[in-house]
Amino acid sequence: MYEGSMTMTSAEPISTPPAPPVSLTALLARRDLGLRLLAGPEDVSIHWVHTSEMADPYPYLLGGELLMTAGVQLTDPARYVERVVEAGAAALAFGVTPVYDTVPAGLVEACARHGLPLVEVPPRTPFTAVARALWRLMAEARLYELRRVTEAQQSLAAAAARPAPVPAVLGALASRLGGRALLFGADGTESVAAGREVPTEAARALRDLAGVLGPRPGGPASASGDGGGLRLAAYALGGGDGLTLGVATERRGPGDHTIAGVAVVLLSLLTAPHRGADAAVRDGALVRLLLGAAPTEIADTLGPGPWTVVHASGGDGTPFAAASLAASLGTPLVDAGGGSGPRDGTPVAVRLLLPAATPVTEQPGWTLGVGAPAPAAELAAADAQAARALRRAEATRTPLVRHRPGGVAALVDPDEAAAHARALLAPLTEPLGDTLRTWLSLHGSWDRTAVAMDIHRNTVRQRIARCGVLLDRDLDDPDVRMELWFALKSR
Repeated sequence: MYEGSMTMTSAEPISTPPAPPVSLTALLARRDLGLRLLAGPEDVSIHWVHTSEMADPYPYLLGGELLMTAGVQLTDPARYVERVVEAGAAALAFGVTPVYDTVPAGLVEACARHGLPLVEVPPRTPFTAVARALWRLMAEARLYELRRVTEAQQSLAAAAARPAPVPAVLGALASRLGGRALLFGADGTESVAAGREVPTEAARALRDLAGVLGPRPGGPASASGDGGGLRLAAYALGGGDGLTLGVATERRGPGDHTIAGVAVVLLSLLTAPHRGADAAVRDGALVRLLLGAAPTEIADTLGPGPWTVVHASGGDGTPFAAASLAASLGTPLVDAGGGSGPRDGTPVAVRLLLPAATPVTEQPGWTLGVGAPAPAAELAAADAQAARALRRAEATRTPLVRHRPGGVAALVDPDEAAAHARALLAPLTEPLGDTLRTWLSLHGSWDRTAVAMDIHRNTVRQRIARCGVLLDRDLDDPDVRMELWFALKSR
């Protein structure tokens, strides 16, 4: 039924390398390094690089790495290669000189026998240059994957806002992954499909793989395997009705699981059995809002509210974390696309929209920022409030921070306000600053300031005049007085 192994996962974090793997072929293509393949295949994936001169590097290898050595303690090439293969290393790079003038023939023979790629590193190429080139290739691959995932998320969100959202989302997913996407019912029947046809064997294996998941409580959320020469994956939807998403592709990229996870969240919302016509219209309004529509354009379909906007960061790193958070808070209105804040571009992991009557409580593994309840037409302001609250929560390492209504002063970060006050009031000595503060608090009254400070009114006039000169401000201007008063309170 399956060619190879099958992997099932639940809501636990997936162990992945810090960057997409790089093909050994890409590293060999770097002519400046002068690398030469002596044995084994070149179409292997390298996840990281490690240098070791240990006689037995097995205990220090994680698997998937390019192991580099000059053979300082190489005494038994056959045994050495056996241990490297047992550790799961992707390839072996051998540097010639100063220990060996050429790569030992026994090492070449052992690598060829075990199918371990063996790369010769010339004397002019230091190991650090190979490592730097590999990390650079990984960084390029990671940037490519981030762009691909971002573009796919935007495409899936746009598809979810179309008149027939479920087929549109499946079509967008199949196009982005370069394969076929299917929706299976609880009985295993194929309900909706998109993308190019797959061989009968692959279709049968994918249906069987989807049947492994099912609606059992605590069961796996996803499963993967091979069949009919294709890479297969299945994901249980969160609607509670046993629907499963199946995906068949020729290859599996590092970002494919994340892209499929976004599709799972959207399809779970679109196919939830409790959704009525009002909910469908409301979700469509939310999608348009997240795509940039003005709040006034969607206020009628979203409902008058009031609504509460929540920004969240954290989670366990799986594509289903946002959906789990939304379920815990009791809302299907969630944007898991990792967008940016409305004003300053601050990255936001998850944004949620809840009816104002729904309580927002602390969530394990998450940091939350909560805006003040607002009608639909004022969601932009509430979104900005939630973004500021999340920043305060992260800065203070508090699991949940709510927007603090407090007028204009509450809109400014206290540290930034204090820094501005110090710079603005730096020219003033302590007596001048105290006099200016008292004078402003008494609405510019010379006599009342003199009485309050127990000094002569002419002294008050002289000090205030001196403040104006040092600050280079017109103290008769109400805007200047307001700015100075705010700075004196923030100092």
